[in-house]
Amino acid sequence: MIDIAFQEGDVKSFETLLKEHMDKPLKHYERELAAVRTGRASVALLENIKVDVYGQMMSLRELATLAAPDARLLTVQPWDKSIIADIEKAIAASELGLTPANDGNIIRLQLPQMSASRRDELVKLLGKKTEEAKVGIRNVRKDFQNEVRDAEKKKLVSEDFCKKLNDVLQKITDQFIEKTDQMHKKKETEIGHI
Repeated sequence: MIDIAFQEGDVKSFETLLKEHMDKPLKHYERELAAVRTGRASVALLENIKVDVYGQMMSLRELATLAAPDARLLTVQPWDKSIIADIEKAIAASELGLTPANDGNIIRLQLPQMSASRRDELVKLLGKKTEEAKVGIRNVRKDFQNEVRDAEKKKLVSEDFCKKLNDVLQKITDQFIEKTDQMHKKKETEIGHI
């Protein structure tokens, strides 16, 4: 439930609140995209891998220095050398399909050339994540539509103002869906040009 303080004629605060709520699924989508492997080494692939250490689950970025020294190599340098095995286990268990190798101080992850079938899998995964982001944006729209409809039923705002709010709602939803599509196309291009 969204708490919208309706004021006849105040479209700006409605628009601001709507954008704040729609930004959440978009930001989540951005983080999801960063974790999709494109063949170029990026520390974003590793940052959110959860490692079971010290009796709790911690993200890899909290435990080590992550680097991408070249286009197909990632390095993980744990701050505490005693947890190297735990980090290796977490990386091996992740969906990345990478085999960690360590020398006692640093873990190296060589990114293999990406096969056509792996690219196709990634494009499918990308499509799934894109659709999830769009569903999140549409759910925000639905919540706001319900609030507008309820405000009209309770006679808090006029019918004309509700129509104006619904127009704003659709316009902003379309903008966020378009941003999602653009992000999708960019990532798909990165996956395809390896």
